[in-house]
Amino acid sequence: LLLLLLLSLLCLRGRGQGFGQTRFVCTSVPLDGDVCAASAPGTGSAEELKSTVLQLRETVLQQKETIMNQKETIRELTAKLGRCESQSVLEAPGGEGKGGGAGRKGGFSKNTMGDLSRAPAAETLSQLGQTLQSLKTRLENLEQFSRMNSSSQTTNLKDILQNKIDDLEKQVLSRVNSLEEAKFNPNNESEERGKIESTLTSLHQRISDLEKGQKDNRPPDRFQLTFPLRTNYMYAKVKKSLPEMYAFSVCMWIKSNASPGLGTPFSYAVPGQANELVLIEWGNNPMEILINDKVAKLPFVINDGKWHHICVTWTTRDGVWEAYQDGTQTGNGENLAPYHPIKPQGVLVLGQEQDTLGGGFDATQAFVGELAHFNVWDRKLSPGEVYSLATCSTKALSGNVIAWAEANIDIYGGATKWTFEACRQLN
Repeated sequence: LLLLLLLSLLCLRGRGQGFGQTRFVCTSVPLDGDVCAASAPGTGSAEELKSTVLQLRETVLQQKETIMNQKETIRELTAKLGRCESQSVLEAPGGEGKGGGAGRKGGFSKNTMGDLSRAPAAETLSQLGQTLQSLKTRLENLEQFSRMNSSSQTTNLKDILQNKIDDLEKQVLSRVNSLEEAKFNPNNESEERGKIESTLTSLHQRISDLEKGQKDNRPPDRFQLTFPLRTNYMYAKVKKSLPEMYAFSVCMWIKSNASPGLGTPFSYAVPGQANELVLIEWGNNPMEILINDKVAKLPFVINDGKWHHICVTWTTRDGVWEAYQDGTQTGNGENLAPYHPIKPQGVLVLGQEQDTLGGGFDATQAFVGELAHFNVWDRKLSPGEVYSLATCSTKALSGNVIAWAEANIDIYGGATKWTFEACRQLN
């Protein structure tokens, strides 16, 4: 019976398709006849028929194995599809991709098997709230301690607490930036970021109030500005503008390890010219000084996380400039905006590059790091004067145009003021 079944299958197969070069022909066999004795026309051999049956059996076994492999493949694909569908649900609630899918190529959301899903916006905001509450609690403890203890004891506690607050603030601002990048709900994000910035500003004001008791014991120039993150809203503003200048020297202490590029330590814009005087290191380019949109590349190597003292001098006659790092001249040149005096009545900003007068900040050009002793003179300093500044000599001069003092600087968006220690370390 089995042999009859195989022969029937052979007949059906032979009509529909060929097996290699073999041609099969069906022959009727009586029920009580000898199957082996029956032979196809033109063959006359039972052995050939047996060989064909064995070949057919081998083919059936091969097809069975192929089907099993295909079933395994189907199971794997089904499991991967399930993961893709779960990713799609997490990334696009309600069946819509981020931004509705309109801006994506082909209208499809990007799903990569094994990718981690983004944390929900509500969870991120909850974490921000907890961090801010921790900041508030620590500050309240500091205020209470300052009322109950002496000034020296408060200073020690404040130093320890300030470091912790700085770390927490970096976490807050980092999460704000992450939330902005997620863009789950732009309106809610802007509102939440505004609340967080307002809270941080309030906290920094309270810190400043606590410091008032110690300011009499600290020189007015012994402070630094800290810009912990690359944002478009964190900066400091010099209250005084620059006069018309036919020469200048700009010097400062700077510390950064930001990459790529540490950003814009300062920018001075005037009506009609946003790049009147700018110091910038953007992307993988070297640091540059811009005067009236004219550019000179500066040979500074300062992106190592250590304090460095830098100075740039310039005179309008022939546009001659010099660059100093850590008290030593490292470069010079000429023809930098020759016979163009620096214009007055502008806005001087620390930490951001201005595209418009007093604004138009771009986060990619923001300064990341610490800055101190920013001084401006309306003349070219001598090498000896620059060296005195870089070595924190008691003979070092303050800028006769802009002098570094807390009263001359306003801070915005979470930038912080704290005690400058680089000169103490040198001495």
